[in-house]
Amino acid sequence: MIPSVMALKRLLNKTVDTGCEQAIRWHSLFTVSPPCSMLCTRTATSMQTRNRVYVKYYIHSWTRWKCTPRKRGHGQTDLKLHCLTCMMKSWLRIKRLNDETAQRTTPTETNVIPTMNHKLTQEQEKQLCSLLGNVKLSLLFKASIYGYTGAAFHQKCDHQGPTVSVGYNSTGFVFGGYTSKDHDVAKQGQYIQDDKAFLFSLTGRNPVRYPVTNAQYAVKMHNTTGPYFGEALLLMNANTATVISIPGKYYNFNAAEMHGNNLNLTECEVYKVEEGGNIIEKPWRTILWKAERRKELMDSVKLYRPMISSVGQARVLLIGPVGAGKSSFFNSVNSIFRGHVTSQAISGSSGTSLTTQFRTYSVKAGRDGKPLAFILCDTMGMEEATGAGLDVDDISSILKGHVPDRYQFNPSVPLQADAHGFRQSVKLHERIHCVVYVMDTCKVSIMSTKLEEKLVAIRRRVNLLGIPQLVLLTKVDEACPCVANNLRNVYNSQYIKTKAQEVSGRLGLPMSCIVPVKNYSEELELDMSCDILLLSALIQMLRFADNYFDDVNDQEKHD
Repeated sequence: MIPSVMALKRLLNKTVDTGCEQAIRWHSLFTVSPPCSMLCTRTATSMQTRNRVYVKYYIHSWTRWKCTPRKRGHGQTDLKLHCLTCMMKSWLRIKRLNDETAQRTTPTETNVIPTMNHKLTQEQEKQLCSLLGNVKLSLLFKASIYGYTGAAFHQKCDHQGPTVSVGYNSTGFVFGGYTSKDHDVAKQGQYIQDDKAFLFSLTGRNPVRYPVTNAQYAVKMHNTTGPYFGEALLLMNANTATVISIPGKYYNFNAAEMHGNNLNLTECEVYKVEEGGNIIEKPWRTILWKAERRKELMDSVKLYRPMISSVGQARVLLIGPVGAGKSSFFNSVNSIFRGHVTSQAISGSSGTSLTTQFRTYSVKAGRDGKPLAFILCDTMGMEEATGAGLDVDDISSILKGHVPDRYQFNPSVPLQADAHGFRQSVKLHERIHCVVYVMDTCKVSIMSTKLEEKLVAIRRRVNLLGIPQLVLLTKVDEACPCVANNLRNVYNSQYIKTKAQEVSGRLGLPMSCIVPVKNYSEELELDMSCDILLLSALIQMLRFADNYFDDVNDQEKHD
């Protein structure tokens, strides 16, 4: 039975608004609308509006059907049948729309989706992103909601690309692993090769990273487990909230340090890892990426001479946390002028400073060339703990020129005026003329309060001596995947700019004093783009040293 117009109007009043997307989807089904209805359809913003269109069209068709003579030839009969067909199509669409609406407004157990709130704190997320670089994390799986089963894990996490899995236990440890490869239960029992995989612990203030030692066995697929990293770490073993931990099985780590030997999970989460992808069209700093520019910069450094004749070489002091890349910066600059990658200064990865002496390094113009007119001074790395790393009082002695080359630092006792080797009488050429804070871009956001306080205290002492300062942002390629793909994106990266702004705010230095670079670390050959960044930073240091010499000249004239 075809419903009356009043029945349709009553039905229309019950329609529930479900949004523009549903309206557009139903428009694709309604293909027989007259032009006026098409206009209404395109401007509709809800299912309610869509039903109103269908009712109007039904009324229009019903009226034409009622007014068309029954016996007036073949044409009228065709029109009558056409109107009836349109009425039926309109009615079927209205009924189907409202049936779907009723289902949506009466939820059942099958369509109620629990809300997933990630357990990872904001601070822990910062720590994790310091290991992953410029990425976005999207929660895919939460065991407390979907269950501690391999089936649930693979259903939510297979074929999602790079993921990071996070386990939590009752003693407060947060740990897990990262893989850049897909999880895939179809590869049951197989190992997945991944040279980028690593395990981690976020329990301490600084995150700890444990890289894979045999990439061929980085990740394993199994249908009754959760994330399975080699044979070393398995979250949700045999469909239970437990962990299997075997240090040394393709990953080296300390079990007590990672999870406190507590193998019972209170939660397991898996996050999809996506690139930040924030390349801006207009670079925030202009730089010329050409071989000619590299040559110009090298020539400028070779021709540089301090503005004061009594000073043969400008002295630049490198200060920064352990592992930030102070020694690596000297090695990188030295490599450029040697024509190949070198490693004269001790550098590498360690929890404590590899540099334990005060060292002054000259750079030669070629293997047999003369020393260039600058000296890079390397110091012990800074640490947040009291009595560890470089002491603030030692910094003052270095700035004033009292500390000789190869002085052995003692973190617990700063250099005293009566100590052996302490320079009592200091000349201008022995002082520091420019101070450079070397900061790891990946760790800017997780810099501890104590470390920041140490840097601020150093800044005050440097300011009192009137020494120009700038910041060297290292490891920009590790911080941003866009820069890792192409180093020339460094000034097109919104992420790197954001980190530069963050350092600027935390240390109280203007953006013009923040210079991003990439040191040579794993390369065997020189790279033009890398050289241009390094040389540009070095030129800026020499310009700042000249600013110091200008102040000295002005002061002498005033006196």
